[in-house]
Amino acid sequence: MSKHAGDVAVGVSKAYGVETMFTLSGGHVFPLYDGAVHEDMRILDVRHEQSAVFAAEATARLTRKPGLAVLTAGPGITNGVSGVATAHFNGSPVVILGGRAPQSRWGSGALQEMDHPPLLDPITKLAFTGSGADSIGQDVEMAFRTALAPHRGPVFLDFYMDHLFAPSPSVETETLAPSPLEPDTDHLAAIAALIAEAERPMLVVGSDVWMDRAEEAARDFAEEFRLPVVPNGQGRGILPSGHELLVTRARGLAFSQADLVIVAGTPLDFRLNYGWFGGKEGAPLARVVHLADAPSQLATHTGLSGSAAGDLSLVFWGLAAACRTANVKPRDEWTTKLAEAAKAAIADDAELLAADSDPIHPMRIYGELNRQLADDAVVIGDGGDFVSYAGKYVEPKRPGHWLDPGPYGCLGTGLGYSIAARLARPSSQVVLLLGDGAAGFSLMDVDTLVRHKLPVVMICGNNGMWGLEKHPMQMLYGYDVAADLQPQCRYDQVVTALGGGGELVTKPSEIGPALKRAFESGVPYMVNIATDPEIAYPRSTTGV
Repeated sequence: MSKHAGDVAVGVSKAYGVETMFTLSGGHVFPLYDGAVHEDMRILDVRHEQSAVFAAEATARLTRKPGLAVLTAGPGITNGVSGVATAHFNGSPVVILGGRAPQSRWGSGALQEMDHPPLLDPITKLAFTGSGADSIGQDVEMAFRTALAPHRGPVFLDFYMDHLFAPSPSVETETLAPSPLEPDTDHLAAIAALIAEAERPMLVVGSDVWMDRAEEAARDFAEEFRLPVVPNGQGRGILPSGHELLVTRARGLAFSQADLVIVAGTPLDFRLNYGWFGGKEGAPLARVVHLADAPSQLATHTGLSGSAAGDLSLVFWGLAAACRTANVKPRDEWTTKLAEAAKAAIADDAELLAADSDPIHPMRIYGELNRQLADDAVVIGDGGDFVSYAGKYVEPKRPGHWLDPGPYGCLGTGLGYSIAARLARPSSQVVLLLGDGAAGFSLMDVDTLVRHKLPVVMICGNNGMWGLEKHPMQMLYGYDVAADLQPQCRYDQVVTALGGGGELVTKPSEIGPALKRAFESGVPYMVNIATDPEIAYPRSTTGV
């Protein structure tokens, strides 16, 4: 059987480890579907293109292999733009293959004729159009190689429709991993000297530590030199819940009193106060060291006392060797102070985590959930105030088991992420935490979960408003507008109407039994919990 271009494109994708094509049906990309059938690749179709891209992105973040989304021309691609932007900000290796009106009709007003790459260029590592049927194999190879090279990120490639249908030669695909970037040893020695001088050093581990497969190197480094650790993004779980060096619950104290903050694998963005630490109660600002997987990721907007770029395992191993040479000693008094503060914060919260207040305090939900989460559960956050509590009170026991939208903060990621998590972790609990605002973006893709038999437990914190906006507007202006939603809206009935299960919870005593029913149901199931609208999450950049 002679191969058409769709066969070749899918064959190259499979060679790079892609197992699932996420898509929403469109005629411009039929040859890619035909190729998936010929190549025995799973096709998972969704109800909105954003969910296809979010699912591909989450696949990349959970498996550390490239994700693949296939989008039809015009609105299919524009509908996926928020997903591509999210992948861009998260450094997720996603390849988006798009359809395009036929070249033979280009310029004459064909259906959904649009030049997509200029739209995608600012939010991708590369956005381009395949040059012809004969080169499609090489073009797809270039897309995957580029997406996987440090610093990782999304690549967009579209094809003229007539090129996709045309015969195309097979290619021999070489999927060699990029050569690891060696960090500068002088830079590592200078950082080790800073650690040796510091009295109150600490380490922040971010998503790129996980994506660079450096979680063991990072943990070994922290444990050898007894550095207190605060995780960020997918850095969560690198030190498991209960680890003595994990001081998430003393984050505010750590950031305000540290004299050296080592930030690894995450930007110095708003989540980390743009790299400004210390400076409280007359103390000087902390020195800041930035470790990144590529030079392009090192902060340029703030002064750094040290930096190193390279494969993050090599960075941590090299830094550990340099610290031994510099005779770095643990700061036990500082480490103990933060550990005790973290324990005290946990003890202080015990009452609210078990509160019987009516209306329900959001913290009570997390008190109940933590009792039912397995060690290998995948927890996904999609929301504002309600999900912020998860970042504080849900501490994963393993790396690679937490997903949130990342610094772009795009709502609506949850259903796509859930689809990917159920495929990537078929034997684990998959829990999606939704604010009621976020629920409105993508609940129709519960239909996708049902059709493809992908059970997920959805927990909706339903306070009947856009909490991130309502409370601040009231503080600023004394009133609010465009911030109210329907109180106790029956999102659970949307799930049941689409073939899943669900229930509304209005009493604290009902939360635990409802969660148990959800985990035991074996279907997509929503526990829709009415929470107190007067409770606002206490938001602070470094004190969370």
